[in-house]
Order: sequence, then structure tokens, then C-alpha cells
Amino acid sequence: MRVVGRYALYEEIAAGGMATVHFGRLLGPVGFSRTVAIKRLHPQFAKDPEFVSMFLDEARLAARIRHPNVVPTLDVVATQGELFLVMDYVQGESLSRLIRASRERQQRIPVRYVATIITGALHGLHAAHEAKNERGEPLRIVHRDISPQNVLVGSDGVSRVLDFGVAKAAGRMQTTREGQLKGKLAYMAPEQIGGEVTRQTDVYAAAIVLWEALTAQRLFTGDNEGQILSKVLSGEHMPPSALAPELPPELDAVVLKGLAKQPAHRWATAREFAIALERCCGIASTTEVGEWVESMAHGALTKRAEKIAEIESSSANIQPQEMTTAHVPEHLASHPSLSGRSGPHPAADPPVSQASQLSSISVSREASSAKKPRRNLAIAIAGIATLVGVIIVLAFKLGHNKTDDARTGSPPPETTHATATETATAPPPPTVVATATQAPTPTVTATATATANTGHINIRHTSTAAYTAAPPPPTATATATATSSKNCDPPYTLDAKGHKIWKRECM
Repeated sequence: MRVVGRYALYEEIAAGGMATVHFGRLLGPVGFSRTVAIKRLHPQFAKDPEFVSMFLDEARLAARIRHPNVVPTLDVVATQGELFLVMDYVQGESLSRLIRASRERQQRIPVRYVATIITGALHGLHAAHEAKNERGEPLRIVHRDISPQNVLVGSDGVSRVLDFGVAKAAGRMQTTREGQLKGKLAYMAPEQIGGEVTRQTDVYAAAIVLWEALTAQRLFTGDNEGQILSKVLSGEHMPPSALAPELPPELDAVVLKGLAKQPAHRWATAREFAIALERCCGIASTTEVGEWVESMAHGALTKRAEKIAEIESSSANIQPQEMTTAHVPEHLASHPSLSGRSGPHPAADPPVSQASQLSSISVSREASSAKKPRRNLAIAIAGIATLVGVIIVLAFKLGHNKTDDARTGSPPPETTHATATETATAPPPPTVVATATQAPTPTVTATATATANTGHINIRHTSTAAYTAAPPPPTATATATATSSKNCDPPYTLDAKGHKIWKRECM
């Protein structure tokens, strides 16, 4: 096991000419973790700027394709002179191994299962062909390496396209050197050998994969590359029913149209090819395909499941490695995918982070733990300031209430409290004997606990209650009778509960 940034790197799953694929484990915070597949570029290629660009372009292109039939790219890690591409881990088997297992058992894959697998791959291809950059411009991606090895069939019954390492796209940083061929010769379209590729090139390769899945045989074979090349350029193909007589003739027509020598005579899009295949022979459910995959690759899948269980239990206490730019070699840091600078023909922005989907092309960094004490101190200071503010507000309100009581010139009267959960209207006070016409008694609604104090409403706390205010003093037209000693004996009135209400004119 080796820790690479925030990932733990384990043993190999598969190996290729440029890279190896390993089991991996994301070492996330607060116990968040997940199993991933990590593609590791061979160290000797990590020193070659062309291979570095090819590797990073693969990540940038794959991150722009969002489809369930394409293996998603999650992250790129550059450290200590090496590059690692982090992908979603899919429990399953490659179509090439499934075809080989069928051939060893002298069986053919059921037609409906083949249709389900190939149509899924075609839909994933169509998503790649239709992908756009961040400005909405078509990327015109061509995979150029569709083969049974690059179609992964999961135990969930879903097929997925992977490995965009040699894909061609508009504005790609890495360009093919003159005279070089990208892809596998036995799955190349005739025009691809001449250097021209379009989406019909991928349709042709997918038709070869379909032919081989139906027959469990290779379409182009030879003792050397020259013989294979001659067969590819001839454009002559036998129908799959020549080796599998049980196949319907209409299926032969679908396959041979995909294998047409001229691109214009093939299916216009991968999606059109998929629809024709579905209509021809129907498709099986993903449950059926998943069970078939489990039966054909039971031994390998069981070993991988055991390995994953071991990885998950052993990685619980592993700490992620702190990453800094010092770990990134100069020839890696200068690449636009890592530095954030765009080249002359930018193809796509770095993938956006998904946290908890992790889709970013960047150098992994961990935040420094030194920031935590400063953050805790700031929280403590804010809490103390809040407490002091509350005390000041309460003291101000208490002093304000005492001032109101002193202005009345008499001891604080008894108070009547209304509960906050009900709305009550205090009974109106007795009317003052006066010859003048008094204004109507106003109704004051207060969201507070009220204090009855010589007609004064004192708001103390927040609650919901409605009160009827005491009547206003008589108008200027009132006669002297209203202020005579007769009306001030006694100088108060009693409400319905027996509480004294002092008369304003007698104070």
C-alpha cells in the first residue's frame, strides 16, 4: 500500500503499455471514503511532456462526458514526478474476457445479452461524440480505440466505455506525430489508417466488437500486421450468421452496415446504430446481464470483492498525505490542466469539484491544521461579545422600566399579565363623568406582556395579546364639572377585578 495525496494505492487490477490500473481508496475527512480505480502512468512516460499531455487530456476529455455508460473520471494527482488518474471503480469484467470465457466454454453469448451490452456502449459513445466544452462548443471527440478491452460490463448489467487515452478532439493539447497510428489495428476503420477520423470511425469499430461478441471469434486475424492491414483495407466481411447460423438475417444487415468501407454508408451516429440493434433483436434487462456476468467471471469477481473488503477494513486509520506544489515537477506544473492556463486551443475547462462527486483536475492539497486554533479563538471571542451585548440590552430595558414607574408619582401598582399563547382584550374602564364628548376608546394591539398603570401600557416581553387602551383625557371643551372635587372623591375607579385605576384629572 502507498499513500498518494488523499488516496491509498493498492495492487494492480490490469496493466497496459502506458499505465497500470490499481485498486485505490479515497481517504476523505470525517470518515468519508470510497473505493476507486487509479490509473498510474509509468514513471518513464511521466518524464515525457508528450505522454504527460496525452494522459492529462484523457482526464480532461473524460470529465466532459457525463453519461452512465462512460466510466467517470474523478481526479488527477501529480506528485513526486508521477501522474495518477482517479476513476470510479466498477465491479465487473471487460467484454474481451467475457468473450474469451464464452469461447473456452464453447458457448456463444445470448443475442439479447450482446444487444444490451453493445447498445449501452453505443449510447456512451454518442454522449462522447456530442460532448461540449464550457462555452458550449462541440469538442468533436472520437475515441479511436473502441475494442472489447475498452468495454467494461459491470455486475450491475450496465456496459461502460473507458480509456480515452488516444481520443482525438478539437483543441486537444497533445497532437499525434506524423506517421503514428493511434489505436489497435484490428479495430481500425480504413480511413483511420489514412489519418482521417470522424464519429463514423467509432461506429465502424463498434460494429467489429458486435461481430466478435455474436460469433465469439476475431474478425481480422493474420500472422502479422501486414495481413491484418490488407484485410481491413479490402472492405470485405462475412456476415456473422456465417459462423452463427441461428442469427436472424436482419441482424446481419445491421452489422454489415456498420462495417461499410465508406463512412457515408455506415450508420450516421452511434445512437442510430443502437436503436437499429434494439429494434432488430430486442435487449435483455440489466438484471439478466448482471447475473450472466457473475456466472461467467465468478472467480475473478469473488477475488476482487474479497480484496475490496480487505482494503476497506485496512484503510480506516490511514491518514492522507499532505500535498503541496513542491511535489509537482516543473514539466507537470506547466501543463494547462494543472496550472489553470489555457493553451492556444483550449478544449475544456478542468472538471468541476463534486464533493461529494470529486470531479476536479488539480493537484491534491490538504488544508493546514494550524488554522484550527485561530478559528476556535475567533468563535470564543464572538461568543463573549454576544453575551456582553445581551447583558447591556437587558440592563437598558430594566432602567427604562424604572424610569416609567417614577414618572407616575405613586408606587408601582399591581400588574396584570396576559399569557403569550392567547389574545385577550382587557375590559374597558368606567367612563369619566364629563359634559364633553370623549373620543372613542382606541384598541391597541401589542405583542407584549402589559402592565396596567394609570392607563399606561408598558411593553416588557414579546408575546401576542390585545388590550384596550384607557380613554384619552377630555377635550378642551370639557366643563369645570369634570375637574370638580366631587369627581375626585374618591380619585380612582375600580375595574371588573377590583383593581384601582387612578383618574388622570385628580393627580
